[in-house]
Amino acid sequence: MNIVILSRNPNLYSTKRLIEEGENRGHEVEIIDPLKCDIIIEQEKPTIYYKDRYLDYVDAIIPRIGASVTFFGCAVVRQFEMMNVFTTVSSDAILRSRDKLRSFQRLSKAGIGMPKTVFTNYSRDVEEVLEHVGGPPVIIKLLEGTQGLGVVLAESKNAAKSVLEAFNGLQARALVQEYIKEAKGADLRALIVDGQVVGAMKRQGGEGEFRSNLHRGGSANLIRLTEDELKLAIKAARALKLPVCGVDMLQSARGPLIMEVNSTPGLEGIEGATQKNIARAIITFIERNRK
Repeated sequence: MNIVILSRNPNLYSTKRLIEEGENRGHEVEIIDPLKCDIIIEQEKPTIYYKDRYLDYVDAIIPRIGASVTFFGCAVVRQFEMMNVFTTVSSDAILRSRDKLRSFQRLSKAGIGMPKTVFTNYSRDVEEVLEHVGGPPVIIKLLEGTQGLGVVLAESKNAAKSVLEAFNGLQARALVQEYIKEAKGADLRALIVDGQVVGAMKRQGGEGEFRSNLHRGGSANLIRLTEDELKLAIKAARALKLPVCGVDMLQSARGPLIMEVNSTPGLEGIEGATQKNIARAIITFIERNRK
């Protein structure tokens, strides 16, 4: 098959691994920068032009769309979908997962456990908002933050008010979320491929750090998920219609809670912690769907 990885950075670990495993299995794999694609829309013949050629030979794509280029990146994925090219993640699913408010609303409707979350358009009702999530400390998250950026721990009412006022001053919308103290700065990442968990790790934040993201100095170790954690991760991926994703969970006194579902999960941390070939699992997922 001709497989295209939509990525702006060919040097990323995830991109290199997907190329390696695709080529190992006899496929032609190339990296294409979605921002350098021209989307050509005409009656009954949607096409994409890239540099000096039309991309009419592509069998499957693996979107690795960064948060900063979501709009145009998803437009490129959508164009491939119109050309009947298989994609590991649909354009609509990427958009759903990138909007934290939208994704939490869908997860809530599906009956999936998560920290108590409030979204308000009126920042002066801070006391009422804090009451809804059980009082300070609280987590405040930008709707479109990524890799732990735009996530703040507000330990008091005044701190929460200051953060919300700052975000609103920047016209940045934010969620206020219950702080799960018993998680102790750790979370679980389950990697889903084709609707099944293919690897899981526990990420622990550095000393004094409540965020466990590996990009922020956290560490990762192999973990065996409980039955409840496995079921929750699979259910969350299904609710957002993401056949390939990373599901982040918190261990709480009332059971596992969904923290976030990532439509473009990195492979370096999970492959390192689990010693499992996640990249190959993604390639074989494509093979099963392109027979």
